[in-house]
Amino acid sequence: MRPEEARGLSGLVFDLDDTLLEHGELTEVAYTSLFRLREAGLRLVACTGRPAGWAEVLVRQWPLDAAIAENGAVAFVKERRPFGAPRLRLVFPADLAAAGARRAELRALAEELVRRFPTVALADDNSARFTDVTLDIGEHCRAPAEDVAAMRAEASRRNVHTLASSVHLHLSFDPADKATGTLRLLEAAFGEDPTRARLTYAFVGDSGNDAAAFAAFTTTIGVANVRAYLPMLPVPPKYVTQAAMGRGFAELATTLVDLRVPPG
Repeated sequence: MRPEEARGLSGLVFDLDDTLLEHGELTEVAYTSLFRLREAGLRLVACTGRPAGWAEVLVRQWPLDAAIAENGAVAFVKERRPFGAPRLRLVFPADLAAAGARRAELRALAEELVRRFPTVALADDNSARFTDVTLDIGEHCRAPAEDVAAMRAEASRRNVHTLASSVHLHLSFDPADKATGTLRLLEAAFGEDPTRARLTYAFVGDSGNDAAAFAAFTTTIGVANVRAYLPMLPVPPKYVTQAAMGRGFAELATTLVDLRVPPG
């Protein structure tokens, strides 16, 4: 990456599982990297398939400006005030009751798939979700690729959208993805022009549910473990770190911070 590209960035949008996190755990080096990136003048936005309930906690407690959850369907922004603690605001969805009502249909489908495919289970974070229902295919279970493909085909026949990450298969009636959700948040919360934001925000991820963001943004980075998913990505990340997962994120952070230092 050239220094001019790094200095032209306004923010960094990043995935959590197997990108910032190491097998679900937050390491000291990865967490410290967030503070260095913020000190370098970058707006920080977490963008994950994890549930809204988790994102709400993270944006309250981590050095983040906003968080996008459930693969682009939910977004929170941290609003700083002249005094007191920052206030958290739900940017979307606008109608939580409607989203919750539709989840009942998704839950029934998910339970049916679990009965048909014993290699999967309901993910243990479903109780914190607003819009989707999620199956565990790689976190505590190890579902073969053919089972995942069969479940996605069955969901499609029911007019249900699916996204697969390194750990979960997401079932949703909302066609949102990480790219559309990010651009929607940046415009609604920060007044960013969506076309320009594609140039001035970098995205870092690791797997299939990051595909839309890898295609949408100009500066894209995969941590090293993304290599396992490259055959399935229509547009690969522009750069790939040498290290995997959280260590790769820390490597990226060090590179960005160093490149953003003005010459001389």
